[in-house]
Amino acid sequence: MAKIMIEEKNNAQIVAEGQQYLMNIYGRLPIAMVRGEGCRVWDADGKEYLDFVAGIAVNSVGHCNPRVVDAVCTQANRLIHCSNLYWIPPQVELAKLLVEHSALDKVFFCNSGAEANESAIKLARKAAKETHPGEEKYEIITMLKSFHGRTLATLTATGQEKVQVGFDPLPAGFCYVPYNDIDALRAAVNERTCAVMLEPVQGEGGVIAADPEYLRQVRRLCDEKHLLLIFDEVQVGMGRTGKLFAYEHSGVVPDIMTLAKALAGGAPIGAMLAKEEVAAHFRPGDHGTTFGGNPLVTAAGVAAVKEMLEKHLPENAEKMGHYLEEKLMLLKNRYSFIEGTRGQGLLLGLKLSVPGAAIVQSCLEKGLLINCTAGDVLRFMPPLTITKEDADRFLTILTAALDEVE
Repeated sequence: MAKIMIEEKNNAQIVAEGQQYLMNIYGRLPIAMVRGEGCRVWDADGKEYLDFVAGIAVNSVGHCNPRVVDAVCTQANRLIHCSNLYWIPPQVELAKLLVEHSALDKVFFCNSGAEANESAIKLARKAAKETHPGEEKYEIITMLKSFHGRTLATLTATGQEKVQVGFDPLPAGFCYVPYNDIDALRAAVNERTCAVMLEPVQGEGGVIAADPEYLRQVRRLCDEKHLLLIFDEVQVGMGRTGKLFAYEHSGVVPDIMTLAKALAGGAPIGAMLAKEEVAAHFRPGDHGTTFGGNPLVTAAGVAAVKEMLEKHLPENAEKMGHYLEEKLMLLKNRYSFIEGTRGQGLLLGLKLSVPGAAIVQSCLEKGLLINCTAGDVLRFMPPLTITKEDADRFLTILTAALDEVE
């Protein structure tokens, strides 16, 4: 077999070609990633970075995790894709793993978090129509500062006007209330309401965690008003908060839960889980997807989930999250522009009184990848495999970047 030669290009060359051929949708930093291993990545110029972005909470088992790589290669040599017209063994195995380790009963696989949330919205509306025939129950209450996706329905569900600008007319059926405010939520419920949808931790909204008692109150309200409760765990699920699922911290079980980012070790996948009595409202023809849950991505998912469970990665996220949070809290006393820490497990934020973009750039130059959300919250979401040495290296670089601001 002839060897395929791949021309090696540096950062500048790749950036230039990307600007010529790709749509200008992302605010990209001027580097091109070409390799990853564990908690580190390398760009096209050969520079190494400690990665505390992890593909935006995706690479939770580490870059190029050997177990995931082996599963993908083995499956690719066996069967890459077939239709959901047939049963797919690794899809069934992944669904079994998720059900047996959660409090939900049935799984639908798709390709992304937005698609998972779309399916949750559709299921909630379908269930409401069949449970309350003749009533106009279709409205879903979501939270201000939430983020649920970029499709027309999910960006409308998102409680941030900035992501909706320019896409009118938006679909009807969504309203927004302040997060962690049960009185505002109760006041918003009306005869059209069919569900409440929220993130146990708002990642894109500024790394804001829900109060556990608030979640318990939301559950009681939903039960009282016969509403479905949907948890969007696209970013916070799969071990990131210190539990396999974020709902476990409060003990509040949703009727529907969505997953995506970390589910398959980097392969594109989404999942919507539901309780048996809710899932029963979806029947053949109500929903579907060509690529969702195909053999390749679900084989990766099986490997990633088993790796998380067997290597106790949620427990490591809890332990390292506590360590990092303690260290980050000390920075508040050192820097006048730091207002405090936020988050849970290895989804942590540092709230600033100044814009965070310059600090992200400084860290990049020093070999650390971090992210800024909501304009003034530095967000840290490394692989769940990080060690104390990784954490200390992160703190050293971050401190050096913060010194430049002060």
